[in-house]
Amino acid sequence: MILKYLSAMWMAIPPALGSHLWQSTLFCVIAGLLTLMLRKNRARARYGLWLAASVKFLIPFSLLVGLGSHLPWARRLAGTKAGLSFAIEEVSQPFASPLMIVMAQATPNKLTVLPSLSHLLPAILGAVWLCGFVMVVFVWGARWRRISVAIRESVPLTEGREAEALRRLERAAGIPKAIPILLSRAPLEPGVFGIIWPALIWPKGISERLDDAQLDAVLAHELWHVRHRDNLAAAVHMAVEAIFWFFPVVWWLGTRLVEERERACDQEVVGLGSERRVYAESILKTCEFCLESPLSCVSGISGADLKKRMVLIMTERVQEKLGFKRKLLLGAAGLMAIALPVVFGLLHATQSLAESQARSGGGKAPVYEVASIKPNKSGDNNTRMGYSPDGFSATESNLQMVIMEAYGVNPHEISGAPDWLNSDRYDIEAKMDSSTADGLRKLSENERRAERQRMLQALLADRFKLMVHRETKELPVYELVVAKGGPKFHEAKPGDTYPNGMKLPDGHGRAGLMFMGMGELTAQGLPLAPLVRELSLQLGRTVIDKTGLTGEYDFSLKWTSDVTVGAFGERLSSRGTEGSQPGTGGTSGPETSGPSIFTAIQDQLGLKLESQKGPVAILVIDRVEKPSAN
Repeated sequence: MILKYLSAMWMAIPPALGSHLWQSTLFCVIAGLLTLMLRKNRARARYGLWLAASVKFLIPFSLLVGLGSHLPWARRLAGTKAGLSFAIEEVSQPFASPLMIVMAQATPNKLTVLPSLSHLLPAILGAVWLCGFVMVVFVWGARWRRISVAIRESVPLTEGREAEALRRLERAAGIPKAIPILLSRAPLEPGVFGIIWPALIWPKGISERLDDAQLDAVLAHELWHVRHRDNLAAAVHMAVEAIFWFFPVVWWLGTRLVEERERACDQEVVGLGSERRVYAESILKTCEFCLESPLSCVSGISGADLKKRMVLIMTERVQEKLGFKRKLLLGAAGLMAIALPVVFGLLHATQSLAESQARSGGGKAPVYEVASIKPNKSGDNNTRMGYSPDGFSATESNLQMVIMEAYGVNPHEISGAPDWLNSDRYDIEAKMDSSTADGLRKLSENERRAERQRMLQALLADRFKLMVHRETKELPVYELVVAKGGPKFHEAKPGDTYPNGMKLPDGHGRAGLMFMGMGELTAQGLPLAPLVRELSLQLGRTVIDKTGLTGEYDFSLKWTSDVTVGAFGERLSSRGTEGSQPGTGGTSGPETSGPSIFTAIQDQLGLKLESQKGPVAILVIDRVEKPSAN
């Protein structure tokens, strides 16, 4: 069992990782567009955008979606989900993590103990990722050790022109805590070491090469690194690079961060009054004497493209600070980046609540007062299920049939079901109190059916601990369209009388629907929706009505099928032959004497089934248990 769930988790990681990388790359592109808009402003603003793009790699949107789904407001907004169902399900695809869904579907009939190639591939990729992660951490660890050795061998510098200049600059910059200077024999450039307690590494001998103005410029550059906590930001991005070492975008992002970080410090130093020529000479002299810092989390003075920096230092105009409008724009963008997935989780949670509990508009849905659920092992194959004025009853019915009725789905639109959902049979008898029954009688037919479905959903949640949610997937579907020549049935009219003696009342009320179960369907004064539903049951694939016919019609359809489907979607018999496909005009096998369902629809109704791919709403079972005692 553990192997099965581990295998399911392995299979879930690649799509979840791909979704996360897609989101983070899109976020990075948006940040890049904003930096172009701010190209005339200070580099610190652009640096903040690139840093936000880096942090996004560590925060999947699914975490924010999960946060939104647990907010108490989700229950209050249950009614808003219905109108946005399809749109939100489509948007959710890049945000939703499939890990829990796959684990819910990890049933014994779908996974085996012996791993197949498809199960081994994620494990192989995981091993490759681990090797790359260890290699990156090992290289950085070796570089960190090199700096640590230099720190241990250094001595504190408490007096001299360097210490005096640093203290003077600290007071001018408003840094309350003195930063220690460590004189090092290693030929490393001046840099800030540490995050919580930063220290300035100062290479021995560099001071003799710098005059007072140049010394002040170098020290001021390092103080700005401390004030902006650049080491902390660099360490965060190093973690991103270690985790996502295989993704080139993160390394490109690291280059942008270092470039804007150094440019921001250059702008601060020049803006405080340092002469441009003196500052540029101080950087060049430092680079001639010292080696660049081997780690980006040890902020030095020689980072980024040195030639480009020299050009910008000597020629760049004083950059504008962010105005109110641009600050407002950046604030709104940041708020949307956080709020959108949270709001999505808030709205998406309403569906799970709606699917596992009864709901009615904004009020409390009625529930059955008494319910009896008993296992049925008679094997009589005498399945019956339906509503009475004061309740619901099912005889020798499996739970899949009841779920289909409660949620209005077909068998192929249910995912994650355990084996016993279709094999175990139950007798269910549920009764409501008289006030609830009286209230239902006052509703219209559609409202009454929706209310009964919600009551049945509440019963399933209470007694079977059923928890579900919906997903929209791109799956093969059939589109029902009007064939060449137009439909071959007519629209029902008030007062029409039928051979069975029924009469269509004024106002186009329903006159009846008869499904024989052996390839015959007769409709009297009905829209095409029942036909579409029966076709979906027969074909085991969702049928989408594309005819554009919205009236109520009389039609009769007869065909011969390989598989006979009962009224609740169960397959009653099968000849074991391969059925015809749309447009073939053939029959389903040598034992048949009538047309296939595809041919019958075209010849008898003037409609046609076309195989396509389209969005299908799938009901995913997250949890279900065998029923509790009465």
